[in-house]
Amino acid sequence: MLGMSQHTFLLLDAVVTIIGLIVLITRFKIHPFIALIIASAFLGLTTGMPTDQILKSFQEGFGGVLGFVGIILALGTMLGKMMADSGGADQIARTLIRAFGKERVQWAMMFAAFLVGIPLFFEIGFVLLIPLVFIVARRTGVSLIKIGIPLLAGLSAVHGLVPPHPGPLLAIGVFGADIGKTILYGLIVALPTAIIAGPIYGTFISKYIPGNPSQELVDQLASEPESSSLPSFGITLATVLLPVFLMLLKTFADVALPTGNFFRGWMDMIGHPISALLLALLLSLYTFGARQGIDSKRVLKLLDASLAPTAAIVFIIGAGGGFKQMLVASGVGDVIGHMAVHANISPILLAWLVAAVIRIATGSATVATITGAGIVLPVVDMIPGVNRELLVLATGAGSLILSHVNDAGFWLVKQYFNMTVVETFKTWTAMETILSVVGLIFIMLLSLVV
Repeated sequence: MLGMSQHTFLLLDAVVTIIGLIVLITRFKIHPFIALIIASAFLGLTTGMPTDQILKSFQEGFGGVLGFVGIILALGTMLGKMMADSGGADQIARTLIRAFGKERVQWAMMFAAFLVGIPLFFEIGFVLLIPLVFIVARRTGVSLIKIGIPLLAGLSAVHGLVPPHPGPLLAIGVFGADIGKTILYGLIVALPTAIIAGPIYGTFISKYIPGNPSQELVDQLASEPESSSLPSFGITLATVLLPVFLMLLKTFADVALPTGNFFRGWMDMIGHPISALLLALLLSLYTFGARQGIDSKRVLKLLDASLAPTAAIVFIIGAGGGFKQMLVASGVGDVIGHMAVHANISPILLAWLVAAVIRIATGSATVATITGAGIVLPVVDMIPGVNRELLVLATGAGSLILSHVNDAGFWLVKQYFNMTVVETFKTWTAMETILSVVGLIFIMLLSLVV
C-alpha cells in the first residue's frame, strides 16, 4: 500500500479519517450525525474491509451504544424533567448554594458527582445531575462551564478508576488484583485528580469559554417550578439517589452471596441500571408529581416533552458508537496496542500507555481498559513483584485520555453544553486528558509507598 506496511497504513488512515471528520463538521458545517456516518464508511472502504461488513459493523456499534445508553438517556431525562418541573432540582440547588456559597458552588458539584458517580455508569450520573448544572447556573449567574466541568470530572474520575465500574472491575479479573485494595487506592487517586481537573481547571477555562446553553434545554432542565411549594431536600435526594442505593445493593449481593442465590438473582435484576432508573422514575411520579399536586395528564405531557430535545443527542451518540466500532473492526486499536507493548518501560507506565492509545483509537474507555489489560498481562507475568492493583488504576487512567470525535461522551457533552467542536476540545477533551495524566502521576507516587 504505497510502499507502507499494513500497520503504518492503518494508523495513517485513522488519522486522516479523524481529521476529515473534524473538517466536515467545523469547516463545511455538516451535521455530526451525517459526518460520522460518512467518516465510518470512508474508514471501512480505505482499510479494505469487506463491503458487506462495513455497514454491519457500523450498525453493531450504533445499536451497541444505544441499546444501553439510549434507554438510560430516555429514563434519566424523564426523571430529570420531573425533578426540574416539580422544583426538586431547584431545592437541591438552593441547598448547595447555601452550604457552599456562590463562590464555591463548583466544589459542591464536583463532590456531589464524585459520590453519586461511584456506583453509577457515567451516562446515568450525567443525566441525573445535568439539571443541577443548568439550574445552579441560572440561579447564581455562575458560568455553565465553571459548574459543569467539575461535575464531569467527578463522574469521569470514578468511572475510570473505581470499581464497580465495568472497566476497572474487568481489569481486576484480568490482572488478578484484590478488589478491596483497588477500591481504596482508586479513591485515594481519584479524589485529588478530580479536584485538579474539575473545580481548578473548570474555573480557569470558564474565563475563556463561559458556555452558552441552548434556550430549549434551559427551558426543559432549568425552568422555574410552577408550584411555590418545593419538594423537601430529603425527598428529592431520596428519589434521585434511589438508583444509587439499588445498584449498591446489587454490588453488595454479588460480593457477599454465592452465584445462584435467590436474593442475589433478584438484586441483579432490580439493581441493573435500567431497572434502577425505571423504579426511580416510577417513584418520582408520586414524589415529584402527585405529591406536588401535578395531575396525571400534566405528568404525561412533561414526560412526552422531555424526549424531544434529546433526540438529536441520542442519534449523534449512536453514530459515535458506530464510528468507534469501525475503528475496532478495522484493526486500528490492535495495531496501536501491540506497538506500545514493545516499548521498554515500567509496567505501570506501559499499562497506562497501552490503554491511552487504544482509547484514542477506539473512543471507548471500557474497551481501552479491558483490551489494554489483556495486552499488558503477558508482559506483567514476566516481571515479578508488580503491584496489580496499581496496574488496574493505571489502565483505567489511560482509558480516560483525549476523548475526541470517536467517543460518544464527546458528543453528549458537546450537545448538552451547546459548544462548538473546538470549544468541546478545550473543555471536555482537555479535562479528560488532565484526569488521565494527573491520575498517572498520583499512581506513580502511590507506587513508592505501597
